[in-house]
Amino acid sequence: MQAQGRAVALGAGTVLNALATGTGSAFAIDAETTATVTLDDTSGVDGDVDGAPEADTRLVERCVELVIEQFGDGEGGHVHTESDVPMAAGLKSSSAAANATVLATFDALGVDVGDDSDAAVSRVDACRLGVRAAREAGVTVTGAFDDASASMLGGVTVTDNVDDELRRRDERDWDVLVWTPPERAFSAEAPVDRCERVAPMADLVAELALDGRYGEAMTVNGLAFSAALGFPTDPAVEAMPHVAGVSLSGTGPSVVAVGERSALEQVRNYWNEREGTTWLTTTRTDGARTI
Repeated sequence: MQAQGRAVALGAGTVLNALATGTGSAFAIDAETTATVTLDDTSGVDGDVDGAPEADTRLVERCVELVIEQFGDGEGGHVHTESDVPMAAGLKSSSAAANATVLATFDALGVDVGDDSDAAVSRVDACRLGVRAAREAGVTVTGAFDDASASMLGGVTVTDNVDDELRRRDERDWDVLVWTPPERAFSAEAPVDRCERVAPMADLVAELALDGRYGEAMTVNGLAFSAALGFPTDPAVEAMPHVAGVSLSGTGPSVVAVGERSALEQVRNYWNEREGTTWLTTTRTDGARTI
């Protein structure tokens, strides 16, 4: 036998980093990761990343394995991913890859995933499988349910990353500016002890986010976690007079700002003077899907 499934999931930016308290918040952006899963009668699962032959594929392989363990019949196979989301840049490339792979595996098995009562699996539960795979593969400290839920569901989510519970979801139509410097930062290597020291600020950010004040929440988060993780705050200070919110995304190194496009274009002029890449995109509210 051979069966194939394909799906896409979204990258995301940070409202609240969950490393300090276990509460996190993120918003989906218009950058996609595509996964193609081919299942067959062989044993084991292997994977590859388009354009990155040395990339670590343990996460996506574990995603396929977990779905097969629960819904399959011992199939093996292969997962191939390709992405617009830069890796190790704080833009949730791992969450996007996990979500796309989980949905593609369900698609290959013919299992319906959706938000209505007729679906065999809800998108939130599919997301939790990817989060479990991320923990088991060792690519995340928190499990990143905040990042994964935004990638899977679209919009802005606030989550409890300890119990993998969705606390709030909203839709926001923002333009988004992203600056990614040349260096890379891996979430699993983040200094958790330093992040825990800014827990009082993280509690304030959580209050703002749960009140729907996402722009203010982002800015407070960005200043606190840039200091904790050793990233410069200058890009945020340059953006603050012009945007609705600006933050270090994830554990860095990218910085994301949201607001009106004309204002973001002004900020882009500042950020373009820095090393790295700067790009404009938008939020997405539709989330991950099979294709």
